Amino acid sequence: MSRPADPAAAFAGAMAAAPPGPIGLAVSGGGDSMALLALAADWAAASGRALAAVTVDHGLRPESAAEAAMVAHRCAALGIAHDVLRWADRPPRGNLAEAAREARRALIAAWAARRGLAAVALAHTLDDQAETVLMRLARGSGVAGLAAMSPVSAAGGVVWLRPLLTVRRAALRALLRARGWSWVEDPSNRDPARDRARARAMLRLLPRLGLTPERLAMTARHMADARLVLDEAARQLAARAVLWGGHGEARLSPAALTGAPRAILGQLLADLLTAIGGRRHPPRLARIEGLIARLDDPPPAATLHGCLIRRAGAALIVCREPARAAPPVPLADGVTWDRRWRILGPAGAGLSVGALGLPAARAAGAGPGAEILATTPAIRSGGRLIAAPLLGPSAWRAEPVIPDARRRRVLTGL
Repeated sequence: MSRPADPAAAFAGAMAAAPPGPIGLAVSGGGDSMALLALAADWAAASGRALAAVTVDHGLRPESAAEAAMVAHRCAALGIAHDVLRWADRPPRGNLAEAAREARRALIAAWAARRGLAAVALAHTLDDQAETVLMRLARGSGVAGLAAMSPVSAAGGVVWLRPLLTVRRAALRALLRARGWSWVEDPSNRDPARDRARARAMLRLLPRLGLTPERLAMTARHMADARLVLDEAARQLAARAVLWGGHGEARLSPAALTGAPRAILGQLLADLLTAIGGRRHPPRLARIEGLIARLDDPPPAATLHGCLIRRAGAALIVCREPARAAPPVPLADGVTWDRRWRILGPAGAGLSVGALGLPAARAAGAGPGAEILATTPAIRSGGRLIAAPLLGPSAWRAEPVIPDARRRRVLTGL
């Protein structure tokens, strides 16, 4: 097996896929992201490309402000614009780590849009890729899951680059030491309660079996190639079997699914549920397998991954589960709500967008479609309903959104 690429050569090669325009860098102050900053600065000096860096301060550790200041100091020395974003709306309960990841991605996406960036580079390494494959193997993931992280992806209106996926973490630390740069170590990386920390510890044992990080990363590349074929087959199946309604729901024809290979059918169902359910990640493969097993004789109604699935004659209707719709958010022109709808129209003090709700949907005479309309966007002022863009003319428009570009191609061909 060939040796992992030299960091500078690997970075320059990967950045050939970057779109034209200024590039953003997500820099936390950790070793990987500081190495990303160093390599990007060299690359920009040679290529003439403009850079901007960002640090998200989640406020979860006392040291986070000082770490952001360290990054700012280094960026200033390099002549690279740097911004610090702070997470202000932490949830009072729930999975804090997952919420932090979601918030970080959303904050960076909004920052990239404000700065007019062509793409944002992330500092995931070959070691991160190997850990991801190992964790997904433990979960019984299929082809899409084992493809792990893509070198280039598009989601949330942003092109995300991972130019260090072929570079070992140790090589990046060596680069920083050679330059005399400091970095910080996140203590959560050693927390045995976290899946990634356990996977990292396990990776130190697996080379005895010949299962090196390089081989696990190679598996991810093979699975990514297989996913391209699977995506195209799922797109063709969607064109035959899925009919989109006007309120974010889809009508699925079980007859059109008959005879489809399980892997293709599973990919289509996973993408459909993820898009309609407003989720970032697909359901576990075991849940999809369970759904496939019931397609020949489905129950009258079931819920899965934030979706309501119910029979309608010979078809299945898949819509957003009313109880899972996102809470209201302040209204702004172009705001995305529930990861499914983009609202266009005037903003104003006290205005919010949230779910229409079952009472209002029933009052509108929606009849058997009340569950569908209940999860569509509604504009309220101080809690009073003033408009439902999908029910009739108003000052606002609601456009359906599938944030993930790959999933959008599979489901709609766009």
